[in-house]
Amino acid sequence: MVDAYKFTPKIKKILQQGGVGVIPTDTIYGLVGSALNRQTVERMYTLRQRDLKKPMIILIGSLKDLKLFNITIDKGVTKWLKTLWPGKVSIILPCKNKKFSYLHRGKYTLAFRLPDVKSLQNLLHYTGPLVAPSANIAGKSPAITIAQAKKYFGNTIDFYVDKGKHVSSPSTLIQIKHNNIVVKRQGTVYPPLSFR
Repeated sequence: MVDAYKFTPKIKKILQQGGVGVIPTDTIYGLVGSALNRQTVERMYTLRQRDLKKPMIILIGSLKDLKLFNITIDKGVTKWLKTLWPGKVSIILPCKNKKFSYLHRGKYTLAFRLPDVKSLQNLLHYTGPLVAPSANIAGKSPAITIAQAKKYFGNTIDFYVDKGKHVSSPSTLIQIKHNNIVVKRQGTVYPPLSFR
């Protein structure tokens, strides 16, 4: 587990209260905000000019956070997830609850990642799950510096956390569908493709 940066109490409070900012995630700079705050999520769609039909990846601080989204998984899947998390693997899981339509956008699935960064996990334990798309306007290149992020968002967001140049490979994206595992995007992690 790496611990490459710190998050101040002020940053934690802003996020807890529904604010939006740019931080270094376990992969690249992300635009982050509370996944449990509908207004925050809708603000992020506007800021990124993102297709309203496309869900965004959610960062969680522990497996237990899945219960906040009324997601239950069996023991086999839980054991399998523990071999991948924390790590650079995002998992798409079924989410049938209409309460979270502002997150799943009618697709009834949500993508989660448990990052392998101690300070980021600590942040998530304080704020709760964070929606964390890459820090860029839709269709533009992800920001790898805060200067680039500021060109995209300027003063329209609440804060920036600068870690210098921040570049990483994307997470592996996997979907669990009808008890089958499908790799939607291959990153640096090659996970076991069976949880039986």
